[in-house]
Amino acid sequence: MTKKQKKPIEKKITINETMPHQINAPSFEGTGIKMQPPFINKHGVVIGDSHYSSENSPLENWSEDTDPAIMAGDEWVHPTNDIGWNTTENRELLESKKRPKASPFMHPTIDVSKGTD
Repeated sequence: MTKKQKKPIEKKITINETMPHQINAPSFEGTGIKMQPPFINKHGVVIGDSHYSSENSPLENWSEDTDPAIMAGDEWVHPTNDIGWNTTENRELLESKKRPKASPFMHPTIDVSKGTD
């Protein structure tokens, strides 16, 4: 899928790098991962808006003639607003990317106490 197939939607649905309307959504704050806005894929379906339905979605227009493969691929997955982020493994991945909250006198990247003991 090319970037041309994704049309971003300028609708902010996040606060402080999290999705407050989703009770179990992880926080991306401090991970270096920026929340991405919803987008419209090449089929005209809105992905990542948390409404989970779109007028053009094959799910809304399903019939015996619908090939389920039409909904396969990355264009159906939002990079930061996806149910997969709620899994234990992915939440741990995000936590591992956050800098530790250290005492006020610690340097974020250099061990300033090295050799003092």
